[in-house]
Amino acid sequence: MKMCVSCSSDVRLGHSLNKQEEEFVKTRLPTVQQCLKNHGIHCSLDKVPKIALLASGGGERAMLGLLGSLVELDKTGLLDCILYLCGVSGSTWCMASLYQDSDWSTKLDSVKEKIIHRLKGPAVGFDVVLTKLMKYYKEKDNFNLTDVWAALVVSLYVKEIDEGTLSQQRGRNVKDPFPIYAVIDKQYKQLQDRDPWVEITPYEAGYSLTGAFVDVSRFGSQFHEGSKKKDQPEMDMLYLQALCGSAVAENDNIVALVWEKMKNLFHHIRCTKDEKECKDSTSLPIAACLILETLVEMNLLAVKGKDPSDLQNDIRTKLNELDGGESQMVEKSDETDAKLNVTPFTLEVFERLSVHFSSWLLDVLKHVCEWLAEWIWGRKYNFLHNVKDERVPSFLVESEKRDFVDAGLLLNAGYISVLRQERDVDLIISLDFSEGDPFLVQTHMHTVKTAAELCKNLNIPFTEVDVPSEDSTTPKDFYVFEGHEKAPSVIHIPLFNTVNCGADKVEEWRGKYSTFQLSYSAEMIDDLLEVAGKNITNNKEKLVKEIRKIIGT
Repeated sequence: MKMCVSCSSDVRLGHSLNKQEEEFVKTRLPTVQQCLKNHGIHCSLDKVPKIALLASGGGERAMLGLLGSLVELDKTGLLDCILYLCGVSGSTWCMASLYQDSDWSTKLDSVKEKIIHRLKGPAVGFDVVLTKLMKYYKEKDNFNLTDVWAALVVSLYVKEIDEGTLSQQRGRNVKDPFPIYAVIDKQYKQLQDRDPWVEITPYEAGYSLTGAFVDVSRFGSQFHEGSKKKDQPEMDMLYLQALCGSAVAENDNIVALVWEKMKNLFHHIRCTKDEKECKDSTSLPIAACLILETLVEMNLLAVKGKDPSDLQNDIRTKLNELDGGESQMVEKSDETDAKLNVTPFTLEVFERLSVHFSSWLLDVLKHVCEWLAEWIWGRKYNFLHNVKDERVPSFLVESEKRDFVDAGLLLNAGYISVLRQERDVDLIISLDFSEGDPFLVQTHMHTVKTAAELCKNLNIPFTEVDVPSEDSTTPKDFYVFEGHEKAPSVIHIPLFNTVNCGADKVEEWRGKYSTFQLSYSAEMIDDLLEVAGKNITNNKEKLVKEIRKIIGT
């Protein structure tokens, strides 16, 4: 039963599906029925199984792995049997690319070629990146690291800046699986007995298990007691990809990458000024860019555990020249002090530069330094702020803002979203593009085992997961977990396995495609698409068999 805070509320409380998703399911099931009929599986409409395809994270490896898998599902004639397509982290980059095209599944070959052509092409130009960064900065109340990550890093992975929105996709993809993107609430994640899982669709965004949702176009706007107070721009698809894929490696790696991209940006600005002898919208002269480049390099050294004191001295010298006098900055006494005081030193440099220059980019870099120190990602206004309803935990209503991060930090597949009782999913096909051992319960390698443990803690029905110990190093290409009468069966397919790679080549393939590697070569792209596709073509008959088993025919 649908329950709302009030008739005038902009927030929907309740565990039912929203009306648009209900209508989509009704429209989609006859397509699934016909698809199954084409494979000799006959069932009445009310017996059509609801099948969810889950795609894990894994950077560009996951993006290409999902694309290669979907292409082969299409070729085997099984794509139309999928009701839900749920992604986290890098797999959402593929989803975002696909859903740009209306009814992409009806023309997947051409859509795939367009995506691959883009990924093999040139990176987004720095001028375009700079313009996008400035737009985020000027339009948002809660500009944060995710905006910087989107403009400077994700655009380099996906090689485009997609300014479309999810709400614009409503009604455009009626012949495709229903898309669900997943992130987690960072503060909620720290409480072990709570539900941090946040799902995002073209219609709604909200907490999957708590049952609290808001129109996706208002996700990020300011709310009070369930009603919208102040509009914020709807997140575009570039930002959504950054929100979903914001933490694909350890913190130090992300910090280093953010600083590296900022360094490249200032270098580009300085070189452009040298060549064109003109000012741009940053209003930063060459002298300031040189100081900022050195400042960023200093932070990079500190992240890597190296002594930054020489660069600090270089910065003091440049500031002296800029000031025309002696620097008043506190001298650091030794190497240890220099490493520990990088952030205060950096902020002090900004204070000195702000005396001479006024630039939005200078403000951005200052904020980046502060955000990296506090690790502020995905900050948005809380649409549940001060909602007075006992169904919403008090912890969720107290803060005016919430932080949302990559779901892979908790569970590297969207199980929680599709396990909602209202979705009544019968079969889950889990495509695992995780790095390393596909069955290891460990940070950044969460898969079906972690899903089973998490569901046990949350009292969500889930099948038993029993995997032979030797399969950690030499996984097969097809696993079936079943037997729980109230839980869907799970088909689990690791990307690199003994069948598509060879028993002695699994580790080699894993090493070749690291999560944090930027810009795969054209050859690597083609090889990865092929190896991912084999997991589908090699197992077509097994997939059909498991679907038939669900129906009981």
